[in-house]
Amino acid sequence: MREFVSHKAAQFTESVIREMSRVAAKHKAVNLAQGFPDFPAPPEIKEAACRAIMNNHNQYAITWGTKNLRDAIVAKTKRDYGVTFDPETNLTVCCGATEGMIASLMATVNPGEEVIVFEPFYENYGPDAILCGATPRFVSLHPPDFSFCHEELAAAFNEKTRAIVINSPNNPTGRVFSRQDLELIAQLCQKYDVLAITDEIYEHILYDGAEYVPLWTLPGMAERTIAVNSVSKTFSVTGWRIGFILASAALTASIRKVHDFLTVGAAAPLQEACAEAFAFPESYYKELGDFYRQRRDYMLKALEDVGFRCVRPGGAYYIMAEIAPFGWDDDVAFAFHLASEIGVAVVPGSSFYRAGHPDSHKYVRFCFCKEMATLEAAVANLQKLKRK
Repeated sequence: MREFVSHKAAQFTESVIREMSRVAAKHKAVNLAQGFPDFPAPPEIKEAACRAIMNNHNQYAITWGTKNLRDAIVAKTKRDYGVTFDPETNLTVCCGATEGMIASLMATVNPGEEVIVFEPFYENYGPDAILCGATPRFVSLHPPDFSFCHEELAAAFNEKTRAIVINSPNNPTGRVFSRQDLELIAQLCQKYDVLAITDEIYEHILYDGAEYVPLWTLPGMAERTIAVNSVSKTFSVTGWRIGFILASAALTASIRKVHDFLTVGAAAPLQEACAEAFAFPESYYKELGDFYRQRRDYMLKALEDVGFRCVRPGGAYYIMAEIAPFGWDDDVAFAFHLASEIGVAVVPGSSFYRAGHPDSHKYVRFCFCKEMATLEAAVANLQKLKRK
């Protein structure tokens, strides 16, 4: 019998992040692996979803998003960044940022072309490029601050480069790209006629005065940037799978076609609820940042006290921690040891790297988007490492 698995699917594995959630459940470990909150979403957004269902918003919405949600996203974007998008031609609502990224790549990248990806990377980006028939070309983010070498980035661009994927604030490192970083990326995109696809889902989770600069606000980038975003992290509704894509009219037309045949559309009543959430006052976002800053600072201190060497994140809600102080050089084995023997589930750092990268087995990733009681329980378990 012939092998029916495609060559594309054979090039990557299932999600390690989601696998570690299953490992956590198996060992009854505190789950600091997968980045979903264990606390309730804001009551206002839940009440809005209930109202939408009871008001019969239960059939197909227009494929690229309900009018109310598109208008709300446009209003919020203008408020935050002073840029006005057309809700009819520049915006596509999709099933989470995950679909947003693959739909954007499939709509713009051709087989045989290259997509530049910063490494370590959110685990979807490499498979997304492969599913498009493209080749991911990786550029390292170098510890301890996970900055990139401008010369290395410039060398990655060539006549085959179709797109570059940027995730800032970055998962897993917490790196927030500076304006200088983004200006260099913009220059290279324009020099080589390359598209930028930005994953912006952590835009409001920033620390220590870090500034979030959308790439599409820089000169020359509005027409060549696709901005992928989601409500998941901002409003603590990761299970709703409501994402959105901002792009030029020409790019949006192509993205909408791919989106239509991937998923048809996102859940109609949840779109109506998200429209109300985008009208939350600016104070909501400040409180969100303060909420996560408290948890970041708590976990940094606790992890360092146990013996980890940690990378201080400037944004998002993850901490990369070196495992060498405990005498381990295998991040996967260490992660399974933490879950089964210590009672804390994390993600092995190698899931964010290509096989063979020199830094790939040095780290594990902790997430801190949890109740303080959850983090305290994890820290109590981690004290066992001090007695080993």
